Amino acid sequence: MAKPAPLSRHFTAARPRAMAALTRYFRTVDLAEDAYQDACMRAIKSWAHNGVPRDPTAWLILVGRNAGIDALRRRETERTVVEGSGIEADLGDVEADYAEAIDMSDYRDDVLRLLFMCCHDELSVQDQLALALKVVVGFSVEEIARAFLVKPKSMEQRITRAKKKAAVVAAALETPSPQERAKRLNAVLVMLYLLFNEGYSSHGGADHIRHALCQEAIRLTRLLLQLFPAQPEVMGLLALCLLHHARSFARQDVSETLVPLDEQDRGLWDRSAIAEGQVLVEKALRRGSPGAFQIQAAIAAVHCAAPNAEETDWSEIERLYRALEQVQPSPVVTLNRLVAASKVSGAAEALKGMESIAADLQNYLYFHSTRGALCAKLGEEAAAREAYEKALMLGPSDAERAYIRRRLSSLKK
Repeated sequence: MAKPAPLSRHFTAARPRAMAALTRYFRTVDLAEDAYQDACMRAIKSWAHNGVPRDPTAWLILVGRNAGIDALRRRETERTVVEGSGIEADLGDVEADYAEAIDMSDYRDDVLRLLFMCCHDELSVQDQLALALKVVVGFSVEEIARAFLVKPKSMEQRITRAKKKAAVVAAALETPSPQERAKRLNAVLVMLYLLFNEGYSSHGGADHIRHALCQEAIRLTRLLLQLFPAQPEVMGLLALCLLHHARSFARQDVSETLVPLDEQDRGLWDRSAIAEGQVLVEKALRRGSPGAFQIQAAIAAVHCAAPNAEETDWSEIERLYRALEQVQPSPVVTLNRLVAASKVSGAAEALKGMESIAADLQNYLYFHSTRGALCAKLGEEAAAREAYEKALMLGPSDAERAYIRRRLSSLKK
């Protein structure tokens, strides 16, 4: 049964904190996932009848705890537990907590704790990230595969292996020590970046922008900066998220149609978030150890500093993308550099450069939509149409699909 769209938004927003709290209570990811899904199913029936509670997250945690304990009792009954094993006493202790009101302070940092748990050093970095995205955020296999530019079947196998290994490695999850947290920091940073990116340009559901995910990623990155106040890449990630999120309300018009950056009403941009992001970028770069997140934040800062699209310093943006290619080489970074280059050297030069990355990005929607835009700018209508049609075949969101179709309709027949 499909969840009604409004309730689905509540479930998406609540999942990170609810899953983190339930994992802390039950000490196992699998039981926490089952309990959360059970709580969501009960919410569909209850909330439709009684309305959404004042604190949906607390409601889901409380009901999830009940569901998890019921499941544990059923398992123990089926096994015919030997009296005196201590299991019933443990359940009683947890059940006694039901009378307590669940306050936000009880689980405010559980999500960050769970992220570090998922990023266990006995798992590969790729498996850490895939597991965290699946367990903490609730991304579908297709969404995670898209983020990693791999096929869904391959990602599903990776997640299955990671969950099995995590079950052996961390049957009883423990909060990592400060030393262990430092070792896992990079994986957690990438995980938070992917969390923000999914909120910023969502591939799941009808909403192209999922503000709750963006805000959760920013909240968690702020907590991370409290743990690692001297780490420039943590500053860089927080700056990047703030600078991008500052444009959220200008990225769609009243009909939820996507508005390109150069057409956005900059009066709608959040200037306080931009100011904070700019300060963080400068502070991070002064430490003399530029990383990928710092450079991306610097690029976003250049965009935000321009009073209008025409005054954007594209030469500086191209220079920064070249620096990013040195720090984090990838076909996607090269594609973004070529977009900047098209503003400086022209569309023809950028199209020529795209030939070297075409094979790597055949399944990347934005490669084809970018190619379509460049071809259209050069008057190559047939090539632009072909590129846009390829982009439509790669599963764009509803908002992206509408935008691409609008571009198609602007081409000559």
